Amino acid sequence: MRIALAQINYHVGNFDYNADRMLAAINDARNHGADLVVFSELSVCGYPPRDLLLSDAFIKRCMEAVNQVAAGCTEVAAIVGGPYPNTDKGGKSLHNSAFLLYGGQVQQVYHKGLLPTYDVFNEYRYFEPAREFHTVSYGGERIALTVCEDIWNLDGQGMYPVNPPDILKKENPALMINISASPFTWNHSPGRIRIMSENARKYQMPLFTANLVGGQTGLIFDGASTVFNSSGQLVDMLPLFGEDLRIYDLSMLDTVKTKPLPTHPTQEEKCHLIYNALVLGIRDYFRKTGLKKALIGLSGGVDSAVTLVIAAEALGKENVWAVLLPGPYSTEHSVDDAIALATNLGVRHDTISINDAVSSLRNSLASQFQDTRPGIAEENIQARARAVILMGLSNKFGHLLLNTSNKSEAAVGYSTLYGDMCGGLSVLGDVYKTDVYGLARLINASGEVIPENTISKPPSAELKPNQKDTDSLPEYEVLDGLLNCLFEKQMDAKEIIREGYNSALVRRVIKMVYGSEYKRYQSPPILRVSSKCLGTGREMPLDAAYGALDY
Repeated sequence: MRIALAQINYHVGNFDYNADRMLAAINDARNHGADLVVFSELSVCGYPPRDLLLSDAFIKRCMEAVNQVAAGCTEVAAIVGGPYPNTDKGGKSLHNSAFLLYGGQVQQVYHKGLLPTYDVFNEYRYFEPAREFHTVSYGGERIALTVCEDIWNLDGQGMYPVNPPDILKKENPALMINISASPFTWNHSPGRIRIMSENARKYQMPLFTANLVGGQTGLIFDGASTVFNSSGQLVDMLPLFGEDLRIYDLSMLDTVKTKPLPTHPTQEEKCHLIYNALVLGIRDYFRKTGLKKALIGLSGGVDSAVTLVIAAEALGKENVWAVLLPGPYSTEHSVDDAIALATNLGVRHDTISINDAVSSLRNSLASQFQDTRPGIAEENIQARARAVILMGLSNKFGHLLLNTSNKSEAAVGYSTLYGDMCGGLSVLGDVYKTDVYGLARLINASGEVIPENTISKPPSAELKPNQKDTDSLPEYEVLDGLLNCLFEKQMDAKEIIREGYNSALVRRVIKMVYGSEYKRYQSPPILRVSSKCLGTGREMPLDAAYGALDY
């Protein structure tokens, strides 16, 4: 049997597009001698469809798309993913299913048994888990067909009471196929591939995995579909962040040269992964929403500089507009750095002073602010004046404003609601400040694109004289390590202090984090690149008394 893995960038709810892409892949695979083509999880409708699954009309279109693809499977078989009505009494109305298509119709259906309901996943909101598991048959072979999470409970290591491959193995399948929609995080791939390798080795059969690729709002899927031999060795891995179609001879898998399993990325590799993921995330968000052009407030700082570079690569320099908004405390070198960057990239740039707007707003508030000392309110007026101008340009010309705040700032609330938090998409909202500097150095690896002064100068919001971020925050190397303990490692204050962090600092930072939750409720969608994004996947109450401080 010759099996093709089709790694495709689907579009949620765009049924004709998705079906056409699958039919084209089937035709291509057939012309190259494939017998079976494998697509990813929920491929007919795109992943994740979220509450679209609650619409009867949407489910009807899903089934029509399955049948449309099935009609093209006359000379070759295919495995596609889609929702399927639950015909049993009780439970959710749908299954998350894999369809085996050949002979122009649906031949067999497998239902997903393990439904993730954690972090960014909420599948049990929509789907009923399978209670029984059986192999499917094609080409004289039994296939252990599984859907994503079904292979993640190996040896009871996960959170489920059942392990579907253990049950499927009893029917003596010749191979395992897993269709998945496993989202990207910069450190996820080695663990994901290890799980797959262990499945192939434990059950002593080849494993083919077809993973989704592409951006879907804040989620980014990296592809990296894989093939393992019956010893659990990696035969091949499709590219990261790109579409592909490759064909494999099942009988040859144990004789071909294998590849080493990926290891934990170095810091440089981490930055490459994040950079490429963000490019894909921006490009797909614009393509799938029908937007064409982006607007960025360019401050001369490293965050807006990195955002501009990534946006220019994702969309093309002709589709990015940088606007400089100097204010009362903007330094001349920041303006010069911003102009130099825009010139290096060849993007349009304009300069609009906020001084008149700030003066007008201060005059309007003069009687109310009388006899008070200038403080954060006056600083935030500047940030909000910039936002008004940027949103005015966005509304007038149809450019989507990209938010440039980083994860470190967003975590502790070092940002202005309705000011620098404005935008339609947050590019760096899941990237710590130290990694933003890593991205800047990566961008400049082959020559200066971002002015060196932008990278080397102390970061500052420039909302008051001689202001520096360290006036309000610890050094970013310290802050980011502490935040990583809090978010990614899920530690409380006591555990973080045991890691060597100052007790008073830990309590202050955690208080800032929980005290600024309300801001993040109102932030734009964030492109997710870590295992714990401050957007999708983290749900916190605004009025809870607990703040991970008690110890």
